[in-house]
Amino acid sequence: MARWAPGASDRLQRAAMELFAEDGYEATTVAGIAGRAGVTERTFFRHFADKREVLFAGGEQLEAAFVGAIADAPADASVAGLLAAALDAGGRVLQGGRGRDFARMRNGIITANEQLRERELLKLAKLSHAVTAALVARGVAQVTASLAGELGVLVFKTAFARWIAPDETRDLLELQREGLAAISDLTRAGTA
Repeated sequence: MARWAPGASDRLQRAAMELFAEDGYEATTVAGIAGRAGVTERTFFRHFADKREVLFAGGEQLEAAFVGAIADAPADASVAGLLAAALDAGGRVLQGGRGRDFARMRNGIITANEQLRERELLKLAKLSHAVTAALVARGVAQVTASLAGELGVLVFKTAFARWIAPDETRDLLELQREGLAAISDLTRAGTA
């Protein structure tokens, strides 16, 4: 096996996903992933802490996109505008990555394993906390920021589930905007 191989991280992730789909998450080993990717186990551990982290790589970029969009928005942006900018940025990162088919496969693997579902929920809670903190840093009141952080993640999660549905062809950003519009409609209906 190659001591150093360019693109090892991508090959490891692809190999892991193939093995998870073929053999199941539990039956897949780090040795098997490394072997399929043509690298050593040591190389695997240079890129990922364990086989679970193969599925969650990229979470930092997604969070950074959300937080960065909030920080970079115009000074006069409304909370709704900040949330829309964050969702758009996050959606672009997700769509620009490995795409819908990869997201579907990843979601199927996570859905089939209780520990992975828990890890996914923790990732979403961390994203909500980061969005809340970014909003507070912009001067948004804590209660409003907390609600907006939770709503933003809910919109993201709902749009993502729709985006990976078997017959869905619409863009993730479009589905997120639809979700924001639905929340807006709900709040207007509650005040009428």
